[in-house]
Amino acid sequence: LEDYLLKMEEFKVDAIITTSRYIMHTAMKLAPSVEVHVSTQNSVINSKAVEYFKNMGVKRVVLGREATLDDIIKINSKVGIDLEVFIHGGMCASLSGRCVLSNYLTNRDANRGGCAHSCRWNYTLLKNHEKFEDAGYFSMGSKDLMVLKYIPKLIDAKVKSFKIEGRMKSTYYLACVVKCYRELIDKYIENKSLTDEDLLYFEKEIKKAENRTTSVGFYEGLPKVKEQLYDDRSEHPTKEYVGIVLDYDMESKTALVEQRNYFEIGDQVEFFGPTLKNTVTKITSIKDAVTNEELSIARHPLQLLIINMDFPVQKNDMLRKVQNK
Repeated sequence: LEDYLLKMEEFKVDAIITTSRYIMHTAMKLAPSVEVHVSTQNSVINSKAVEYFKNMGVKRVVLGREATLDDIIKINSKVGIDLEVFIHGGMCASLSGRCVLSNYLTNRDANRGGCAHSCRWNYTLLKNHEKFEDAGYFSMGSKDLMVLKYIPKLIDAKVKSFKIEGRMKSTYYLACVVKCYRELIDKYIENKSLTDEDLLYFEKEIKKAENRTTSVGFYEGLPKVKEQLYDDRSEHPTKEYVGIVLDYDMESKTALVEQRNYFEIGDQVEFFGPTLKNTVTKITSIKDAVTNEELSIARHPLQLLIINMDFPVQKNDMLRKVQNK
C-alpha cells in the first residue's frame, strides 16, 4: 500500500477514492498532494457523517445513493467540504454498492469491477422447497438512475461534482450519456433555466443509449415498486451504434470509419461527438479502406471503411442509425 501511494503522488494522481480509514490516514501521511475522497460504499447520508470525515482531513465525500434530493441539499448547506453525488447509471440492490451476491454466486468481485449483476437474474420463489403456483420469476434489481430534471437544483445547491456510473459500459453508452449531461449542465449555467422542451430533448438523447428502464432512485424518497425492475419487460430503443470516425479528409470530403454494426447504402445515420452537433445524413457510398473495393453493405465488425461526407467530422465522433418511425 505504501509503495502504491508513493507512486500515486509521483504520477501526480488527482485523488483516490476509498472506504478504508486506514488507507485514508496512510494516504494523507505519505502522499499529501493526492486528495482523499470517501467512497459511496461508506453509505454517508447525513451531515454528521460528513463532518466526521471532514475532521479526518479528507477533501471530498461521495454520498450514498440512498440520499434523497432534500438530504443532499441540506447536507451541502451544513458542511464545508466538497460533495459528490450520483446522477446516472446502475443502482445497486444493496446499500451503496456493498452487495456480495456476485462474489458468492459467480466468484466475480462486484467491488473490483467484476459484478455479474446477479440481482438482475430471474429467480424462482420457493416455499418449503416448492415453487409458488403461478409465481413466475422474481428479480430484485433496480431500474437505472436518471435525474436529468434535478440537475438545476443540484447546481443551485452548489454540489461540487456529479458522478455517472459507467462500470462495464460501452464507449458508445458513455459517449451518449456524458455528452448529454455536459450539454444540459452548460445550458443551465448559461441560461439559468431549462424549459420542458430542453428536458424532453435530453431525455430522448439518453434513450438512444439506454439499455434498462430508468427512475429517479431515492431522489424523491424511498423508492416504491414502480422504481424496481421486478417483472418489467419494457421495450428499450435498439442500440444502433454503427461506427466510429478515425480520420477525416477535407480535400476529398471522406471519413475513415471503423465499423461496429451493420449498415448499408441508403441508411440514414446520425453523427455526434464532443463538439459536433447531432447531424443526420444518408450513406451514399461505402468503400473498403484496405482493398479499395466498393461496397453496398458494411457487415464486418472493425472493418475499415471510407464513406463520403458533406460536412467535416473529427476523430472519435460516432455514427448511429436513425430508427425508422
